[in-house]
Amino acid sequence: MNISDVAKKTGLTSKAIRFYEEKGLVTLPARSENGYRSYSVKHIEELTLLRQARQVGFTLDECRELLALFHNPDRHSADVKARTLEKAAEIGRHIEELQKMQARLLDLAAQCPGDAGASCPIINNLIGIDTGCCPPAAQA
Repeated sequence: MNISDVAKKTGLTSKAIRFYEEKGLVTLPARSENGYRSYSVKHIEELTLLRQARQVGFTLDECRELLALFHNPDRHSADVKARTLEKAAEIGRHIEELQKMQARLLDLAAQCPGDAGASCPIINNLIGIDTGCCPPAAQA
């Protein structure tokens, strides 16, 4: 298979495939006499794993670990599960942080008159002037 066939089968762009090759994440494809890459089913599996892992938030380094497990016939599913649960917990913490940020922004917006005046409690709060708009817990 050539790179455009692989791109269609994996849902990746040719550029993304070459990027993953350059980063050493996928097995290098064989080259034909004219220099074209020649891909196998193994490459499709590696690239599909990469695409799907990236879609659920795994970093490139974490993808490298998953690919190593993919290639290891002696792997334990418990190792894959542990990495997956670690990623899920990390995402959960990130969601909590984002929810706190959202709550603070909504608190700030609620205190702003949003009129034609120059006085703005949002700006004042962001530069450290206490406007009394937000309880300390919401600012954390």
